[in-house]
Amino acid sequence: MVGNYTCVQCLQVLRKGTRASNYPARLQRLAYSQPKHAISPWTRSFGSIRNNRSLGASSEGKCTSKHAPNPSQSNATLSAQRSASTTTEHVVDRNSVLKPNDLFHSFSRSPSPVIRKRAEFIKANAFCPHPSHQQTRAPVSPHDPEARKSPDLSNLPPSHSHFECPDCGVPIYCSEGHWMDDFEAHLEVCETVRQINEDDHDLNSGRFFNEFSYPGVQDESFIVNMTNWDTFMYTREFEAINSDRSMRQVTRMLTYPQTITSVLHELSPYNIHGKNRLTPEGLKSFSALRYSLHPPKAGEDIDIKGLRVKAPPVRIFMLGARAESSLPRDVWLQLQYMFPRSLLHLIFIGPESMSNRDSEFPLPERTPENPFGGITEDRLGGQMKITTYVEYFHTMYKANYFGPFDPYLDCFMLFHPGLGHPASSHEWQETLPQLLETKIPILCTGYTQWDMERDINWVNEKCAGEFDILLEPGENIFRSLRWDLNDLDPHDVSCGNWGLWGFRGKRYEATTHKSDE
Repeated sequence: MVGNYTCVQCLQVLRKGTRASNYPARLQRLAYSQPKHAISPWTRSFGSIRNNRSLGASSEGKCTSKHAPNPSQSNATLSAQRSASTTTEHVVDRNSVLKPNDLFHSFSRSPSPVIRKRAEFIKANAFCPHPSHQQTRAPVSPHDPEARKSPDLSNLPPSHSHFECPDCGVPIYCSEGHWMDDFEAHLEVCETVRQINEDDHDLNSGRFFNEFSYPGVQDESFIVNMTNWDTFMYTREFEAINSDRSMRQVTRMLTYPQTITSVLHELSPYNIHGKNRLTPEGLKSFSALRYSLHPPKAGEDIDIKGLRVKAPPVRIFMLGARAESSLPRDVWLQLQYMFPRSLLHLIFIGPESMSNRDSEFPLPERTPENPFGGITEDRLGGQMKITTYVEYFHTMYKANYFGPFDPYLDCFMLFHPGLGHPASSHEWQETLPQLLETKIPILCTGYTQWDMERDINWVNEKCAGEFDILLEPGENIFRSLRWDLNDLDPHDVSCGNWGLWGFRGKRYEATTHKSDE
């Protein structure tokens, strides 16, 4: 059909119909051409492809006399209509799939309704960090913006953050004047907050996340190098990731299984040589676990003659579980692939362990066979099982539900436990002595260096002389490369599993010596 003999409105309908029928279909073919495990719940929730097929549902309409071109209509009017239609289509396309060079938007004017709702939450709950305001709470660290507010100099009442910084796009200050007056302090985090802004828009852009395609079982003849993220992904045969933003997105989830792997694997980058932080006591404890996680080859096969007796599964208890319990199971299977000859049992324990898992509610009834209402996911990958308990560990410990503990088969993992945080330390008051009593390795992570040091000081205060350090505190090699924003305090930025350290209840070994006669 020639454009000169077709009305502008019909051309617009035809143009939309062509785009709606071809473009989403091509993206869908690309998605379905990937392996089945490549499309994870995380990808579906943050990167769903919007189907615009409905735009062209009736695009095959006929050109009626009502839409016929008027011979007296000027070319200027037609050009104006064409430019207006082009502008409208550009806005629709940008809202459906944000381009890599169009990811920075202010939170309140974001194309994503999820981020706009987040901006409303920040404006309603966050307070201006300018020192002239009165304190809204007790500071939790010297780096807390509330610590800059002194009773002598702060005269203004607290005010919510309504002004969005034009450089980072997040509402942080109550007014432009306070933003300009405190600009030097804001510069410390402005660039990082802008990066968070772009990463959040990338997650809501609607693109297909190729970086969330994880490799499967790897040939045991290939040696994995765990020096850093780059060498690990290369030797683990991940799909090539060519942008820093994609690297930040994928490490945000992989940091959980890989933090555990980096300590328990026989090729761990943490050792006792040089400054690699592993202590002699840590070498004793982790060597026992590595012995169980790397059993010798026994000539197993799928037939009856190839059946072999297997050791019990290695249990990894994750106390105070929150985000880690809702990760896609494809992410946790990466932990199993690093120990292909051993059985694993991941146990999530904590009152928030079912967060973001609303589809599994209501919880199972507590019966004599299942007294704590555990939810079991069995045969994940063939050699891994996951069980979740919405309960405190100290309650289950008193019931002797998991005992006895074996240093060759058990390990505790605490992701961001907040042991020394004023709001959560009371929840660990009863649990800490029980953990030390088991003599099992305990690994802990922290959001920042201050967060990690606060936890260490609290453990020293409560149980001084009753524990041994297994892994010296320091930065986690496999921390998340993506920074996160605290919506209650936008100046507070952190990253998942930044710090890592380990300890264990002290062992008292008694030896007898024959006296000289």
